[in-house]
Amino acid sequence: MQKQPFGRGARRDEPHVGVKKRGGLSGSDLVWLRPMAETIGHATKRRMQILTKALLGGVLACTFAACGGGGGGSDASTNGLDSNKSTTVTPLPAPAPAAASTPVLDAARDFAGAPWMSYYNAESGMGSVTQAASTFRVMDLDLDPGIGNFTPADVAALKANGQNVVLSYLNVGSCENFRTYWSKVPAGFVSCMANTAAQAGTYQGYRNETWMNLSNPDYQHLIVDYVAPRLVAQGTDGFYLDNMEIVEHGTATTNGPCDAACAQGGLDLVRLLRAKYPSLVIVMQNATSDVTRLGRTGGVAFASLLDGIAHEEVYAPSYDASAERELLAWQSMKLAPNGHALWIATLDYVGDCTQTAKAQAVYRRSRAHGFVPYASDASAGQNVICYWGF
Repeated sequence: MQKQPFGRGARRDEPHVGVKKRGGLSGSDLVWLRPMAETIGHATKRRMQILTKALLGGVLACTFAACGGGGGGSDASTNGLDSNKSTTVTPLPAPAPAAASTPVLDAARDFAGAPWMSYYNAESGMGSVTQAASTFRVMDLDLDPGIGNFTPADVAALKANGQNVVLSYLNVGSCENFRTYWSKVPAGFVSCMANTAAQAGTYQGYRNETWMNLSNPDYQHLIVDYVAPRLVAQGTDGFYLDNMEIVEHGTATTNGPCDAACAQGGLDLVRLLRAKYPSLVIVMQNATSDVTRLGRTGGVAFASLLDGIAHEEVYAPSYDASAERELLAWQSMKLAPNGHALWIATLDYVGDCTQTAKAQAVYRRSRAHGFVPYASDASAGQNVICYWGF
């Protein structure tokens, strides 16, 4: 029997205070950050780190795919280990050489990108695994084994013999205290709770989350070498990265301050994740400003590490012109990860699955720009699947 889902769905009672949960800062808030995009690629930091990319395509189809692979770490909830000792972190890989004129493409990252959906409740709340698998080509789910939403068998069924791509939600910018690795980790890792040096303050409006400094070696080691492998062991085709917008925050805020080293650490962490899992899909949610779009890490463009990007609340509950402009800026780059167009998606919130007219308006506006739309109930909700049929 599945455990009761804890995840973001359990936080529906929390106030939506200050910044919106998954929307990050607006373009206007980031004007002062533009110069930082030029220098952030040159910021120095300790060369010991670890971890954590959405598509453009046409109206109904876009790109990529991925396969599972790699080993999984042991779940501390079952092995009882609780170590907070620091360890040597895997060194950053050397900068990638210049791309060959005829690159070798990874067939595993070529997949149909529409329709898609985002859902963070348990398998038991889906209604029908068969219906979900026959409806959506891309699914963003919370596959954390410590939460118990899905088993590897569930994931395999949703993949439908390779027809669909199942991504796992991976919170890299903040750490949630209901995750097992908040307090319990195997020897050689430092838990989020114990890693006070990495903590960057409570996520305002979300008392269960703490912002993390992405340049902290122990935190990178935890994400890349413990958290991510456990998701891979569940059968995920890749990662749906959340809260990367901390790299856009700067230091003039109490809600997750992040200096140049912290911001560069976020870009480096994703490079480490790509180096560890070259065949998996990486999609980044939000954080679509010039800090990431023009950033560099290890001598390569950060944008080249991603298969796709997604942004929340572009069209609903209200229109965010800044977010739309950022997505269009990415689109104008004509990126071709693995030889295919970058996947660019929108995730909007219309209240519930009965709001057909609102959802239709969202889909129409998103598709008009070549984005791939999905409309769910609410940010920090996503406890239901909406089968819109359009």
